[in-house]
Amino acid sequence: MTTAYDREILQLDPVKDHCRITFLMATCVYPFDIPRALELALFRTYAVPGISGLLRHTGELTEHTRKRYDDTDLLLSELIEHGYDSPRGQAAIENINRQHAKYTIRNEDYLYVLSTFIFEPIRWIERFGHPPLSEKERLAWFHFWRAIGMRMNIQGIHDEYAELEQFNKSYEAERFHYSNSNRCVAEKTIDLLLGFYMPPVLFRLGRPAVYALLDRPLLNALGLPGQSIWLSRMLTRALHLRGRIASALPIRNKPVMRTQLHRPSYPDGYRIHDLGPEKPTQQRD
Repeated sequence: MTTAYDREILQLDPVKDHCRITFLMATCVYPFDIPRALELALFRTYAVPGISGLLRHTGELTEHTRKRYDDTDLLLSELIEHGYDSPRGQAAIENINRQHAKYTIRNEDYLYVLSTFIFEPIRWIERFGHPPLSEKERLAWFHFWRAIGMRMNIQGIHDEYAELEQFNKSYEAERFHYSNSNRCVAEKTIDLLLGFYMPPVLFRLGRPAVYALLDRPLLNALGLPGQSIWLSRMLTRALHLRGRIASALPIRNKPVMRTQLHRPSYPDGYRIHDLGPEKPTQQRD
């Protein structure tokens, strides 16, 4: 079924209008799929010891896991919902750059993390999403995150989609290695994600479902148990079915804005400047 959002995207240009297409994709067409894919993208960054070691060293992910999740989700959502050149988007970019400037991080690591934001949602939607992504949507998503990377002063961002995708694959083949810090931050994040859906007493039952969504090289690098083939197949079918049911429902009346969701880390609201390790002022912009 073609929706009003699909018809609007058809009229847009993937380069010139990539902010609008990205907004429609994330808030109207795939409001469930894209957040789930970005959550799984975190695990790919944990498979690199240099990245996971820094995350464990700062203590933000292991000691303040929910707040770190909320901070990241809110900053990315500000960029998607308001655009990177809007006042709120510029404030989010400034915050991201300020937080990262505290640490010595290799440019290729920055580039890899950026590439996960591009390719993991696309891969998720190709596996589970409905309707299928169009080439226009893939290119718009690529150009959106490329523009953000440039504003983060990441060097050597590839001009072409295929070139950056090849970098993503080559980097993983070379850099995915097990370390204790990989497993530490991965397990903390798994507990956090399971906590969205079940009480802690059931985490042991939920963990295999998370493992079933991860590929073998990633599981090896994280030091996590192997997949259950039958559970992986069952989840794949369930997620396919969820996507088809969601796409068949009446068109939503308004976008799903993640910046407006209730956040335990910020019960009284937040200011973009305060997202991150500094103590929040608990006052909304």
